[in-house]
Amino acid sequence: MSGVTTVDPSEIAKFEAMAAEWWDPNGKFKPLHMLNPCRLDYITSQIAEEFDRDLDTTMPFAGLRILDIGCGGGLLCEPMARLGATVVGVDAAERNIPVARTHAEQSGLEIDYRHTTAEAMADAGEQFDAVLNMEVVEHVADPLAYLTACQQLLKPGGLHICSTINRNSKSFAMAIVGAEYVMRWLPKGTHEWNKFITPDELFDLMRQAGLDPVDRKGFQFNPITWKWRLSDRDLSVNYVTAALKPR
Repeated sequence: MSGVTTVDPSEIAKFEAMAAEWWDPNGKFKPLHMLNPCRLDYITSQIAEEFDRDLDTTMPFAGLRILDIGCGGGLLCEPMARLGATVVGVDAAERNIPVARTHAEQSGLEIDYRHTTAEAMADAGEQFDAVLNMEVVEHVADPLAYLTACQQLLKPGGLHICSTINRNSKSFAMAIVGAEYVMRWLPKGTHEWNKFITPDELFDLMRQAGLDPVDRKGFQFNPITWKWRLSDRDLSVNYVTAALKPR
C-alpha cells in the first residue's frame, strides 16, 4: 500500500476548522461528549473480553498497545491510557495533534500523538493489539483501502472496533437534519449522507479487508433522558462493530 492514502482533503478541512473545541463539552463536539460514555462502555468491554482483562482491577489494559485512528483531541485515548494501555493516537488533521498533546500533558498522561495516516503506519510495519476506528470510515475516500490498512495494523488475533452511521431515511433525518440543522450540534456539512455505510455493507468490507466481524450494536439516543445507550437491535442510525484479525 506504499504511497496510497484514503485521506479526503475536504473532510480533513472540516475538522481542522473545529480543532480548538475538542474539549469543550458544549462546543462543536458536544455530540461526541454525549456519546463518549456509551462508546467507552462498548470499547472497554470488548477489549476486556477479548484479552481476558478484569475491568475492576487497577490498570487492566497494562501490556496492551492500542491505536486510535482519527483521535481528534484525545477523547478516547485518555481513558485508554488511564486503564494502563500504551496508546498511540493519530489524526490526518494536523491541528488536532497539539490540542491532544496539551490536554494529555495537563492530565498527566503519556500518549504518543502523531499527525499521520493509517496507511503510512501500515507501511511502516506498526502493530497493535487493538485498533479503534470510531466515526472515521464515513469520512475517507476509499473505505476498503482504509479498512485494509487497519487490518494490517493489527497483530494476529487483534481486535478492531469500528463505529459509523447507517445509511437510510432515519439517519438522514437524525444525523444530518436533526444534528446539523435543528439541534445545531454540528456545523452544517459535517456529514454526507451518501458516504454513510449500512451494517451489512461494513461487515462485507471488513471481510474483504481480511477481518472477521464478531459483533455489532446500535447506539440509541433517548431524547427524554438525553443519554445514549447500547442496543442489540436498533442499528438504524449510529452503530458500532467488533472484528478480529485471524491468527
